[in-house]
Amino acid sequence: MDNTNMTDGSEKTSSKDKLLEKMKKLKELHLKRNEARQLNHKEVVEEDKRNKLPANWEARKRKAEWILSDEQNRKDASEKGEDYDRTKLLNVSALEAERLDRRKKKKNPDQGFADYEQATIRQYNRLVKNIKPDMNDYNRQRDKLGEAFYGGRNTILHGLQKDTKEGVDRMVTDLEKQISKREKYSRRRTHNDDADIDYINDRNMKFNKKLERFYGQYTTEIKQNLERGTAV
Repeated sequence: MDNTNMTDGSEKTSSKDKLLEKMKKLKELHLKRNEARQLNHKEVVEEDKRNKLPANWEARKRKAEWILSDEQNRKDASEKGEDYDRTKLLNVSALEAERLDRRKKKKNPDQGFADYEQATIRQYNRLVKNIKPDMNDYNRQRDKLGEAFYGGRNTILHGLQKDTKEGVDRMVTDLEKQISKREKYSRRRTHNDDADIDYINDRNMKFNKKLERFYGQYTTEIKQNLERGTAV
């Protein structure tokens, strides 16, 4: 009788232990499943962010990091009293130096006016080269804004940062310089009082000049006949 009770008790204990072990494994599986869901959701969000970034985003980011590194190295060299350009050339191979020299000689600094888009790009590049960033303020803004500092396609920057008075003054000064330079190149065309008036306003005058430039050689005789009244 005692042996039977002991056997039943041991079987119950064994069944209970097995049940607890199964519940423990089931709980672990639930935790792993939730962790996998969170990782998958995080990866989907990151992939969506990457897809919404511009096509050349990585290249622009690497270029910005290289510029910052180059400026920091130049600053460190200046503090040490070293010539940064000379120090940097020590790490450049002869073939690379020759290639850079050929590129500088081949490059035309003034390509002239092609279209307004190219003129705007050249002006933008010229203004960027003249910018001297404050690295301390740059690092402070980057730490403060985090991911929003780089400004993705869906990032709302309004209200995150405030322009300083010095920055606004620099912008105004630069705009005044651009206006002053533009006034030197912009000149009013003189009007020829002896020229024939075959237009009704300035816009029509420009249009007629374009027609004359492209089709004048074909319409000269027709125009003369119309003026003489001998056109058929």
